[in-house]
Amino acid sequence: MKRAERHHLKGNELANLAIGARQMVEEKRGHVLAVGATVVIVVAAAIGYVAWRGRVEARAGALLADAAVLDEARVGPPAADGAPSTGLSFATPREKYQAQLTKFKVVADQYPSTDAGIFARYREAATRMALGMPPEAAAAFQQVIDRAGNGIYGRMARLGLAEAQARAGQFDQAITIYNQLAQKKDDQLPIDGVLIQLGRAYRDAGKRTEAEQTFSRILAEFPGSPFIDEAKRELESLKQA
Repeated sequence: MKRAERHHLKGNELANLAIGARQMVEEKRGHVLAVGATVVIVVAAAIGYVAWRGRVEARAGALLADAAVLDEARVGPPAADGAPSTGLSFATPREKYQAQLTKFKVVADQYPSTDAGIFARYREAATRMALGMPPEAAAAFQQVIDRAGNGIYGRMARLGLAEAQARAGQFDQAITIYNQLAQKKDDQLPIDGVLIQLGRAYRDAGKRTEAEQTFSRILAEFPGSPFIDEAKRELESLKQA
């Protein structure tokens, strides 16, 4: 009898659970449907954003490729009459830099948040340096840093910013950045390359002792560095000064 009652009670429990579950589903049906619709909307929006982002990146990449074509342009006098055409050419390096500056700036201004736009801004900054415009180059490098953060473009831009500051006579700011970059042992930037720039910044700032220590560090820590000869020449020059 007890066994039959337990079985009966168990059956009632299962029935009650089933009824309760069905009631809960009915009560929550509107909420469930709303959540489902929200998920569908979010997924659709995400897919749309990815597709839109892809189109934007593609357009930015096409513009960047058009700008990069100028890298291969010849610099020199026009070809002689009757000579075969060799493609784009510029009479002077400055004319070529000016043309590159215009094209890279267009990409960077139109697509500032894309990878192509960030790289174009970096190229704009580097071109401004080549044109002898360190303050303007520093501003462009800073924009890259703001966009790229700690990415490789951001670190390269910090190196460029320090060089621009040094050329503009802002030695303390440049030295601070060089020292920060030189302390990042696992960084993708070549530390010996950073040190040679740091040593020159110390030299130009009139800080002879710090410059000698920096150049000597290259000799001691990076015996296989491609900057070894430059570091030796800098040390010899400082000793003779």
